[in-house]
Amino acid sequence: MSRVPGWLGRLGNELSRMGERLDERRAEAERDARADDSVPDAAAGAAPHRPPHAPGAAGTAEAPVAPAASQVPGTLPENGGGDHVPPPPAYAPAIAARPDPVAAVPWGMRVAAEASWRLLVLAGTLWVLMRVISAVQLVVFAFVAAMLITALLQPTVARLRKRRVPRGLATALTAILGFVVMGLVGWFVVWQVQENIDNLSDQVQNGIDDLRRWLLNSPFHVTESQINEIAKSLREAVGANTDQITSAGLEGVTVIVEALTGILLTMFSTLFLLYDGRRIWEWTLKLVPAQARPGIAGAGPRAWRTLTAYVRGTVIVALIDAIFIGLGIFFLGVPMAVPLAVFIFLFAFIPLVGAVISGALAVVVALVTQGVFTAVMTLAVVLAVQQIEGHILQPFILGRAVRVHPLAVVLSVAAGGMVAGIGGAVVAVPLVAVTNTVVGYLRSYSREAALRQMPPPHGATAVDVAPVDPTAPKT
Repeated sequence: MSRVPGWLGRLGNELSRMGERLDERRAEAERDARADDSVPDAAAGAAPHRPPHAPGAAGTAEAPVAPAASQVPGTLPENGGGDHVPPPPAYAPAIAARPDPVAAVPWGMRVAAEASWRLLVLAGTLWVLMRVISAVQLVVFAFVAAMLITALLQPTVARLRKRRVPRGLATALTAILGFVVMGLVGWFVVWQVQENIDNLSDQVQNGIDDLRRWLLNSPFHVTESQINEIAKSLREAVGANTDQITSAGLEGVTVIVEALTGILLTMFSTLFLLYDGRRIWEWTLKLVPAQARPGIAGAGPRAWRTLTAYVRGTVIVALIDAIFIGLGIFFLGVPMAVPLAVFIFLFAFIPLVGAVISGALAVVVALVTQGVFTAVMTLAVVLAVQQIEGHILQPFILGRAVRVHPLAVVLSVAAGGMVAGIGGAVVAVPLVAVTNTVVGYLRSYSREAALRQMPPPHGATAVDVAPVDPTAPKT
């Protein structure tokens, strides 16, 4: 009876070892399955699981081994992740990474986009500026006219100043003399028109009758009924537009008031520009950013010289055109030769277009008053003088001070006329000439500034670029 408990104890120990070996094989199978499913390295490399109390070879219990962190409920793997997402299998195709969106856009398209939004900003700024100018159009035109008159009169003030005349007295004498001359010219034109209007109307009526008889006897086979139909249509057109003509006459009062206001603003602006132009320019420079101030300060005097040369040259050319065309139509017997010459002088300030309009006016007056032959001779005189002006007078008088291409002149006059009428056409060409001068100077100034900031040459390069005196004797 004493041997039975020992036998039962050994049997229990053997059964316990078999259970432990089964548990170990089951654990190894689970680890192999996890390894096949790409278990994280930390879990795969963990110590093998052993039972918490296993007897040793002598029947003693071994030290318990701590389970892996991934096997303990409520814990996370060492990489800090929760549910692990396995990577794709080895047989899956490789997927290329998406490029940067900026690198995917072609270089030319990126440059075009950068330039486009900047152009849009400039266009918006220009549009706002034009809206502001149109809101104060009278003030802008008065100031621009004052600048043109100042460019014409300022050399006289400078000559008086050289003769030790005080600035105030020199400004007053020059302004009074200039305004008196312009007022006398305007009064003379109005007086001549009033004196010759009755005679001109009779001559126009006779010219219309002569033109009617010429059409009846011409090879165009114009009949009396067709001429009467044209005259009837003209009378009906005038009768239908009586209301518009009346409203235009009423609006003429407003136009006169605005004209007088513009004249007064022009006179005051001219006086201040003649007297205090330098200090006004220095105050304007303070509004320019400091970095761009030296370039603008150098471009300003050159722009003013260009404007002065343009105004003086245009006045001389217009005066020559008016004198020679006026003499030609006077000897041809065209009535109102002197007022027509004054109109030719005034319209000469509109390049290209003004000469055409004034010449056409002289030809029409000659046609309706003196007949076809006189009109043809008047056209010949106008064309001859304009050819002399375009090929001799303007290149000689204006010279290199105003260098604007004829295409730029035509486009600027057309754009100025569309935007602001006659005033815009007059201002367009001097504005383009001044802009051309300013842009050319700023380009040269920026190039010279870049050269000054470059490091000085040295070595053989310094010898190559060193200035050479052409008068020095050669060795």
